[in-house]
Amino acid sequence: MGKTAVFVLSVLNRIKKEDNEHSVFVLTHTRELAYQICKEFERFSTNLQDINTVCIYGGEQIDIQVQRLNEKKPKIIVGTPGRVLAMTKKGILKTSNCNIFILDECDKMLKELGKYFIILYSYF
Repeated sequence: MGKTAVFVLSVLNRIKKEDNEHSVFVLTHTRELAYQICKEFERFSTNLQDINTVCIYGGEQIDIQVQRLNEKKPKIIVGTPGRVLAMTKKGILKTSNCNIFILDECDKMLKELGKYFIILYSYF
């Protein structure tokens, strides 16, 4: 929880009201961790206006996640590499607005999921 709080608070301190949606991407290697990080963003941003976070990961219907993206217009996306890649390839996620990119537990991500990063790198 400590290191998560540090980067969550750092991001929330840097994000601006005028930033476009999808300006922060946080990638992690499991959906459980993505969900946990998303909840931390929500907890620390409860009193901040116009800061929305959406969690995207495999195992949930993509249509539900697309609906959440369209309704919330989130500035912060927390997700797993496979689902982020799929949504980026389909043009659902716009990476051109990305100002902050975080790889949580980078060592595990690169070890387990290195193939995604080669492809994702071209989008960021």
